[in-house]
Amino acid sequence: MTTLPPRAGRRCHNALNPMHSCVYFSPDLGKEFGELGVEDPRAVYFAARGAALGAVGAGTVTSTFYNFSHELVARHLPAVWSEITPGAALDARLRAADSTLRRVLGEEVVASAEMAEAARLALRAAEACTRHARPLYAAQADLAVPDEPHLAYWHAATLLREHRGDGHLAALLSAGLDPLEALVSHTATGKGMAPRWILATRGWRRTDWDGAVERLRSRGVLDAEGDLTDAGTALRAELEEATDRMDAAPYEHLGADGVARLTELGRGFLFTAASAGAFPDDLVGRG
Repeated sequence: MTTLPPRAGRRCHNALNPMHSCVYFSPDLGKEFGELGVEDPRAVYFAARGAALGAVGAGTVTSTFYNFSHELVARHLPAVWSEITPGAALDARLRAADSTLRRVLGEEVVASAEMAEAARLALRAAEACTRHARPLYAAQADLAVPDEPHLAYWHAATLLREHRGDGHLAALLSAGLDPLEALVSHTATGKGMAPRWILATRGWRRTDWDGAVERLRSRGVLDAEGDLTDAGTALRAELEEATDRMDAAPYEHLGADGVARLTELGRGFLFTAASAGAFPDDLVGRG
């Protein structure tokens, strides 16, 4: 039986997850990898996020990342591992996280007591994450916790993000949503990535997108205008609720007061980072 208010864990995740993700939008990541000979942005992303898994091939990344075209992944993996080792990729990612957080949060926030408190709370929550059937989380959990509080916070946010994400993939599979159907239906909520970003970064073609739209219409998830039907809205709500159930342990472990405080701190950091331009203006939306 939960001791937390409804959706408290989800709200906490929504405050922390963007601070994990902002590194992948940062020019600092491309700079670090470019100095090591990896310049294609997609190769950088696959190497940076996948390095904890080791020098894996395209199949592993397509499986664990879920919503990328396998054709795109296979263009860069395993080839990128001839340019950079997983260990070097992880080091480059951490250097990029360091420089990015210092830039978008400022040195005062990075060195603050609030940052140290947030790192302690997030790491405490992550103690209750579980490895079984969660490959991306499990790989990250094998990495050492950085010493500096802002990097420890980023590391903990990464653990919590991948833990929830691994569970969310199980929910998508249970709901019968393939990778692009998952993206299309999320975008239809108004909270997902804009189609132009999906098509530019995930390796899908417009015809692929249109095909997913038609499949969702035939299932009654979308209407003729591409909006969610009542059934589609219910489906997306149940996906998040199922993900919440599979991701409850870290937040139950932290407790209601700890979750509320971590959410408060995380939202403050997120507001500061967003105000500093940490995210593209047109990233989210239906257009």
